[in-house]
Amino acid sequence: MSFLSTYANPTRFLRFAERALPWLSSATALLLAIGLYGAFTAPPDYQQGETVRIMYIHVPSAWLAIFAYVVMTSASLGVLVWRHPLADAAQKTAASLGAAFTFICLVTGSLWGKPMWGTFWVWDARLTSMLVLFLLYLGLIAVRQTMDDTPRGARIAAIMTLVGAIDIPIIKYSVDWWNTLHQPASVFRIDGPAISGSMLWPLIVMALAATLLFSTLHIMAIRNEILRRRLARLSMQAVRAGEVAGDESMEAAE
Repeated sequence: MSFLSTYANPTRFLRFAERALPWLSSATALLLAIGLYGAFTAPPDYQQGETVRIMYIHVPSAWLAIFAYVVMTSASLGVLVWRHPLADAAQKTAASLGAAFTFICLVTGSLWGKPMWGTFWVWDARLTSMLVLFLLYLGLIAVRQTMDDTPRGARIAAIMTLVGAIDIPIIKYSVDWWNTLHQPASVFRIDGPAISGSMLWPLIVMALAATLLFSTLHIMAIRNEILRRRLARLSMQAVRAGEVAGDESMEAAE
């Protein structure tokens, strides 16, 4: 909690971002290289063949689609309850990243589904709930663009995020609650993973790399949002100062 309180200050966060981003970027690149090497050298699946390699992009994208919304939900609580200075920026910037990863998840899932199910799309519970998540992201992005950076817009976006969070457990447990085409969990299971170790370790590395990629991009986006808002305030102050100076010169001329 003290860490969050410390770096909730925008100036301190900018200093933290300057120090952390080079390390995060390097770690992301390293893990991506290792994960992609493992993904291309892993054996093909005995049923799915080479198409199983889509898994190494699809599964991390699905994980980040959900993770980004969890980050937004936490930030929304910061906006509504604690009013952290960076909570609004974190909520706003995570939406576009979450939408991008959800889109990748839907596209790769469709490409994977065609050879496996014979169709690019079915109104399966897991697929439909992921589509709803994508629409939630788009709706939140639209709200923020419409209402700019007003406190009212931040509160509305935060409330919408918290309401939409009901979709997260639906996505997670849809394969257990309903009879769906989508396969059930194969990694995090009580009786252990259902895939072989030669395919599991590249998947885990890719998931870690994707998480670091999201963290890097999110920190960069928050940093840019802070600088953008500062620039907007300075521009507004300059405009107001110019208007005051103009009024004073007109009064002096009269």
